[in-house]
Amino acid sequence: MRINASQQRGATLLVSLIILVLMTLLGVSSFLLGKSNLQTVGNMQQRNEAMAAAQETIEETVSKTQFFETPANAVPNGCAANTKCVDVNNDGKTDVTVTLATPKCTQAKVVLNSALNFESEEDQGCTVSPTQNQFGQKNVATGNSICADSIWELSATAVDDVTEAEVTVTEGAGVRVSTDNIATSCPL
Repeated sequence: MRINASQQRGATLLVSLIILVLMTLLGVSSFLLGKSNLQTVGNMQQRNEAMAAAQETIEETVSKTQFFETPANAVPNGCAANTKCVDVNNDGKTDVTVTLATPKCTQAKVVLNSALNFESEEDQGCTVSPTQNQFGQKNVATGNSICADSIWELSATAVDDVTEAEVTVTEGAGVRVSTDNIATSCPL
C-alpha cells in the first residue's frame, strides 16, 4: 500500500503548530506563576515591615513613662496623638503609619511596704504612704507604699501607606508605677 506524498503535506505543519501552542501556554503559565509568587513575597515583606513598625512603637511606648501618665498621648515623638509615622527606607517619606490605641490598664495592685526591696532601683522611689489618724495628722503608716504593680494592654495597628497592608499587634506589659499616676486610669 502506497501513500501519496500529497496526502501528508499538512500533517507536519499541524503537529508543529500544536507543539508551538503548548510551549506558549507553558511559558505564559510559568510567567504568571512567577509573577504571583513575586507578589506574594512582596506582600509578606510589606506585612513584616508593618509588624516591625507596630512592635517598635509598642516597645518605645512602654519604655517611657508617658503611656501611663497620659495614655491618650502615649507615643513618644509621634506625628500625631498616639500615631507614629515610620520611614522604612530612609527616603524622607512616611512608609508605615502606626496608630496606638489608648493604653488600657487592666489591673493594678498597691505594693506593700514589706514587699519592697530598697536595694532594687525599681523600689527606691516607693516610700511609705502616710495616712491621717483621727486628729488629721499624716503620721500613721497603712502598710502600703506609693507604688503599684500594674498590667497594661497596648494595641498598635500599622498600615503600609503604599500597599495598604495592615497588621495589629497587641501586647501586655507589667509596670511598677506611682499610685498617683494610675489613680485616674486604672482600677485598684
